[in-house]
Amino acid sequence: MSKLNVAICQAAPIPLCIDDGITQAVELARAAIKDGAEIVAFGETFLGGYPLWLDESPGAALWDHPGTKAMHAILMDQAVMANDFRFAPLQDLVDETGALVSIGAHERIRSSLFNNQMLFRPNAAPLDHRKLVPTHGERLVWMRGDGSTLGVHEAEWGNVGSLICWEHWMPFARAAMHNQEEAVHVAAWPTVRETYAIASRHYAFEGRCFVLAAGLVQTREQLRDGVERCEGNDDALALLDAIEEDVLNRGGSMIIGPDGRILAHAGEGEETIHAEIDLEEVAAAKALLDTDGHYSRPDIFSLDINTDPQQSVRWK
Repeated sequence: MSKLNVAICQAAPIPLCIDDGITQAVELARAAIKDGAEIVAFGETFLGGYPLWLDESPGAALWDHPGTKAMHAILMDQAVMANDFRFAPLQDLVDETGALVSIGAHERIRSSLFNNQMLFRPNAAPLDHRKLVPTHGERLVWMRGDGSTLGVHEAEWGNVGSLICWEHWMPFARAAMHNQEEAVHVAAWPTVRETYAIASRHYAFEGRCFVLAAGLVQTREQLRDGVERCEGNDDALALLDAIEEDVLNRGGSMIIGPDGRILAHAGEGEETIHAEIDLEEVAAAKALLDTDGHYSRPDIFSLDINTDPQQSVRWK
């Protein structure tokens, strides 16, 4: 099988309220699969929504801010966990159809939150990728991931992996993923703005793979709705009311070929985009450039990757 139909669901998440968000994601993914998609991608933290208040609400980063603490408490309460029973409808969908679905979520491990881009695959546990370095203000919400989630899914037609947002400017992270010979890569973003589009197209060209650069559409009012669905308090609503602009995530998703060309491009609103990709292009493109092979110099440069899960307390 050399040709695949791939899709990006560029949609507005149901912020914070994970149960409703999973229901929405299943509906969107099912519609994309019905239209032929064999791989479906959603943007960064689609389940729970991107924490826009960190960038947009004045004072959100101040010490002991009551609104920021209130929002964090909601995220902790709502976040997904390993083997979460709420994933059953999404897992049932991929088991039934054979499709792959890549979707971001706020994940809780003990008392810390992680940004996890999960790949749901048929008859197997989801493949985790936890963001290695939360970007700037995101460090107020998410802990750093480790090398244990830098893997790929090995499909019969090729490998599928993902990185999240500014990880695409981590040269060693890119090198680790290129070494695993991705045929399809999901680049998860909150919005695929111009510089993010450049990074996604560069990744496709450098890695000689197809890239699904997936963004979100999200507004301040949708965040308020999410707080109210979770019975959030007045401090959380006040934090959001201080945000001046309503439209905060603006989509811009695109599907990109191994030569960097754009195969499909979304606008700023909600839409699902599709493209048919020919995996034979991956091998053909490597005739000119294989950064992990004939265009490497292992006698000069090398990279060691620690894939052990990192724990601050180890019981022996």
